[in-house]
Amino acid sequence: MPTSVFLTIDTEFAWRHHVAGLDLDTVYARSVEPAGVGLSYQLDMLARHGLKACFFVDPMPAVITGLAPIRRMVETILAAGQEVQLHLHPHWTGASLVERRAGASRGQLHEYDRGEQRDLISGATDLLVAAGAPPPVAFRAGSYAANADTPAVLAELGFRYDSSHNGAEPADSRIGLPADQIAPLDLGVVEVPVTVIAEAPGRYRHFQLCALSAGEAAAALDHAAAEDHAAVTIVSHGFELANRLGTRANGVHVRRFAALCQALDDRRDRLPTAHFADLPALPLDRNDRPLAPHGVRRRWRQAEQLWSNWVAERA
Repeated sequence: MPTSVFLTIDTEFAWRHHVAGLDLDTVYARSVEPAGVGLSYQLDMLARHGLKACFFVDPMPAVITGLAPIRRMVETILAAGQEVQLHLHPHWTGASLVERRAGASRGQLHEYDRGEQRDLISGATDLLVAAGAPPPVAFRAGSYAANADTPAVLAELGFRYDSSHNGAEPADSRIGLPADQIAPLDLGVVEVPVTVIAEAPGRYRHFQLCALSAGEAAAALDHAAAEDHAAVTIVSHGFELANRLGTRANGVHVRRFAALCQALDDRRDRLPTAHFADLPALPLDRNDRPLAPHGVRRRWRQAEQLWSNWVAERA
């Protein structure tokens, strides 16, 4: 049976650009369309390779900006034939266009009780639909900061999938699953964990463009196919292919994205990309194990990251 691949791209306003006092158009440009390698570029690359991707869109900035910028994101994604699902960073509920450092005192979803989470997720859903998205069926908490209440709340609200568990981020991802849990399982909704690989015994890195080299990504895909994993879940961000200022492309990350698209294209028969909106029936409760540590691949990534930090990230 093929292994479903969820190529997910969290699409959101970067808080750092808001705090810097930039005007709305500049915040949008540097968060969503930075340096010619943002949303439009990513959609074009996906189309070239015939890949499906899920764009987890955070509509919460609309509480201060209005719906127009969120509608622009949603329309761009849907026009390209890709899907929009729900992302949520609660700190926007306390944001201000006047006092830019203002934000909700509780910035992570796991800091809210079950009733408060229900109100937040329900309100964010309404904003996303008002911006033109179909009713979402999948969710990811901002910073992966869900807890054990979150899947139950999502089930109450009619969601089918959650993708908030990330074993490489134990401080924020608090659903209560083991760090090496990568197989989907039933928590009232189908939890689709972010894929991780082993960095060392008991330490993991998640499958994200800025976290894994192209070689590690390809090895993780081949491992999933060879071991007949139920799913692979990959993470990226709309701004991840640019430097942190959003002013120029990060060549390392651009090359990784291109390599990932090619790798998925080459492996499409065994590792087809999927949309959550297609309601895939995922095998549940498999004992899928992360890719084991590999010293050479790790050292190559560390050297690549050093180059990225010293060169590609300079404005």
